[in-house]
Amino acid sequence: MEATMQKLSPARAQEMARSLMQGQTSEQVQKVARELIDWSNKNRQRLSEAVQREVKSQLKSLGVAGRDEVDALKRRVRELERQVGGPAATAKKPAAARSRAKKPTSATKPSTPTDMA
Repeated sequence: MEATMQKLSPARAQEMARSLMQGQTSEQVQKVARELIDWSNKNRQRLSEAVQREVKSQLKSLGVAGRDEVDALKRRVRELERQVGGPAATAKKPAAARSRAKKPTSATKPSTPTDMA
């Protein structure tokens, strides 16, 4: 039997059933083909669920926050922002506190040796 994560096609299932059931009626072969497809789908689903559980377990052991935890933290941050006056109040500095130093302009070029000649 093939061990892949690909979906078992009906044609491949029938081919496998025919090889397993040589000398049987086509109805019996069709039944076995349907059973093979069901078996394949169930095993693929089980494997997918096992991988998801393992990934979730590994992420938890590494301390990575889950979606529910992140969503709860987002709600808490929004709640705290409302209490202190919104995200604008905590994220922006007043204009007076910003540096107003002038940047050099192209009009004040440093002198070069060719200018001194």
